[in-house]
Amino acid sequence: MYISLARKYRPKRFADVAVQSHVSNTLKGAIARGRVAHGYLLCGPRGVGKTTLARVLAMALNCENKTDDGEPCGVCSSCTRIWTGSTSLDVVEIDAASNRGVDDARDLRERAMYAPSGDNHYKVYIVDEAHMLTREAWNALLKVLEEPPPRVVFVFATTEPQKIAQAAAPVLSRLQRFDFKRIGPADVRARLSAVLATENVEATPDALAMLARAADGSMRDALSLTDQTLSLGEGVLTAERVREALGLIAEDEYLAIYDLISAREAGAIFPAVARLVDAGADLGAFLGGLADIFRAALALALGDESGGLAELSDRTRESLLERAGSLTAGDLLRMLSAITELEPRFRRSGQQQMLVETMLVRFALMDRTVSLEEVLRGLGPDGGGSEDSDGRGAPRATQPRIPAPTSAPARPSRESSPAAPAAPATAAPSAAATALPLLSVAALRERWEAILERLRADGRMTLVASLEHATPVEVSPSGEITFELAPDLGHLEQPIMHGAKELLAAIGAQLEGATRMKVRVPLSSPVREGATRRLSAEAVKAERLSSLRRRDPSLDAAVRELDLELMD
Repeated sequence: MYISLARKYRPKRFADVAVQSHVSNTLKGAIARGRVAHGYLLCGPRGVGKTTLARVLAMALNCENKTDDGEPCGVCSSCTRIWTGSTSLDVVEIDAASNRGVDDARDLRERAMYAPSGDNHYKVYIVDEAHMLTREAWNALLKVLEEPPPRVVFVFATTEPQKIAQAAAPVLSRLQRFDFKRIGPADVRARLSAVLATENVEATPDALAMLARAADGSMRDALSLTDQTLSLGEGVLTAERVREALGLIAEDEYLAIYDLISAREAGAIFPAVARLVDAGADLGAFLGGLADIFRAALALALGDESGGLAELSDRTRESLLERAGSLTAGDLLRMLSAITELEPRFRRSGQQQMLVETMLVRFALMDRTVSLEEVLRGLGPDGGGSEDSDGRGAPRATQPRIPAPTSAPARPSRESSPAAPAAPATAAPSAAATALPLLSVAALRERWEAILERLRADGRMTLVASLEHATPVEVSPSGEITFELAPDLGHLEQPIMHGAKELLAAIGAQLEGATRMKVRVPLSSPVREGATRRLSAEAVKAERLSSLRRRDPSLDAAVRELDLELMD
């Protein structure tokens, strides 16, 4: 029967576990010195050796022939049963994803009270995906973790320790925690090379590098992907064979996009992306691969000819060396930042191809933007312009400010702390075309959705939810914005003011001149004590229309000009 590489080459000794020597040496020393703890928490990414080390620990605790330094022999009947995952009286593995409830935890607690099968044996409970346990399950285990029976060891493995901290913080103080490292591409390549040599399979360095990158820090994934690739056929394991088996995008495609951007051929972007889509390429994987190419090119532009290019194939490394200087370090850095900012939106979008195309077109047109240094040089020593000119000598038109509507008496409003001092009003001739629109109530309402979208992208969902009920009603000459809430929504004032800094930053990305903000909540009409407020259909309809008008400036203008009435 065929055994997968990931199972066949799972380590049997502490010394064989790659990269995690800080954990394996500590556990081995604890066994050799008789200082084994009753509970361990193993944290780290998937496929880096957490469950493997838990099994090796169980093997060492129950090995019939372990060495003086704490290593298990790996060949005795006890070690063999534990390593293969077969039934063992003293070692129990539990998947918390399917045994996560309080009843499962109580059952585990009761089973832990039974003594091990031998005087020199330990009962070891390995709980995988421990973050899936419920709060009630952790509470049920708390007592046995605090005062465990003799020779009972609990080992919890998890990829998300923060969830355990949220659900059961007291448990963490009862366990010894070990954080596992991601396995670097160099270590993955070395392990794959050794495994394939044992399997009598020849592999090219480019193929090993490609498998190491695809594994993304997981040794288990690297072995599984190698298994998948070997299933494609016999002979030498080449990069082309790996690419075909795993459906990876050819590095030539990334270099072709790189050349289009450096040559500023924006029109050729669309057919290039369409070709990738027609070939069935995963655009998410394409973004990640393109970021790797830009990162390597940036390292090369900054003078690093080794570290930044180490994880690329020899052919791609040589190609980037030939293209050195075609894109500046500043452009490469901006493109990497743009890819990073796009990724959260990309995952949620239903128009992924369009997002990728527009981003790449922006990259290809990057030479047409004006840098800040050029603007400052264009100003000259005397500023190069006047406060009221538009850069061509003509007076600059100012946007009219919409006065605040007359409303009920307002209670004292809360103001944000002042923003950074506004820049001088002088405008450079070269910057006139790219200047942001001036801040006004009309401009603010026009760009309100774009401002909220930026806050959503930054994860400020509570602030966005509060701002959906706020209306910008006034902008002072100094750039102070007044927002108004309905009298019954005064509780939203505090979350809005707490997010004042983020809101001003989002407004500043769309409009020029915002410095401060405040929230005004009109006082509702006094109601006689003991009286009951009666709501008529007309009152409800009027309140709904008022709310819609506050949220939609176009509707507000239409109602005012055409004397519209809300029907339903």
